[in-house]
Amino acid sequence: MSGHSKWATTKHKKAVIDAKRGKMFAKLIKNVEVAARTGGGDPAGNPTLYDAIQKAKKNSVPNDNIDRAVKRGSGLEAGGADWQTIMYEGYGPNGVAMLIECLTDNRNRAATEVRTALTRNGGSLADAGSVSYMFSRKGVVIVPKAGTSEDDVMMAVLDAGAEEVNDLGEAYEVISEATDLIAVRTALQDAGIEYESAESSLIPSMNVQLDEDGARKVFKLIDVLEDCDDVQNVYANFDVSDEVMAAVG
Repeated sequence: MSGHSKWATTKHKKAVIDAKRGKMFAKLIKNVEVAARTGGGDPAGNPTLYDAIQKAKKNSVPNDNIDRAVKRGSGLEAGGADWQTIMYEGYGPNGVAMLIECLTDNRNRAATEVRTALTRNGGSLADAGSVSYMFSRKGVVIVPKAGTSEDDVMMAVLDAGAEEVNDLGEAYEVISEATDLIAVRTALQDAGIEYESAESSLIPSMNVQLDEDGARKVFKLIDVLEDCDDVQNVYANFDVSDEVMAAVG
């Protein structure tokens, strides 16, 4: 996991300051709206909405945008779209397995975007079930280091159901069962430890090790997929060494 997670963390930091910031804002706002529609507009009684709002705020989404998304989702304001979650399965270069999660109001457009991105970048769509069995739904909390030691994090989350704590360089990644995510996040809050994000994610059970050429191709494909308006998340079962990460930059 380490190489993949470090890559994701680095990429996330770059995304905050690069030209794709508008797209990232749109995806975070969409998350808020869907969470409000699914579980109600009160973050205190809707943990998924609470985490979606926290993530949006951490990424500098304006409060007005967040508030309007909550109102649209909970029906207090007109204009909410009929968002549907669709998961596409596929393969990237070097046989990397991919799950592509879309949040869309147009299934045909989403399918076309995903298929085109894959086929133009060395990938292909796969049959339903041929890839998903390699991934498990987990809770993932990212904790910035900022003077916090791995032992501090471990002690805070151990009794809350955390399975492992990984060092990502500038942050720690706490993995738990998806059902323990809220307990882990709450344990960190109770211990006075700041966290960057807390969300349900799909973690691969086995990884494909990539060389520099393979990493460049896979990273390019993921960039193209994530640039699609309907694509919300891309999960892939690759790993890269620190040396390859440094070479790819």
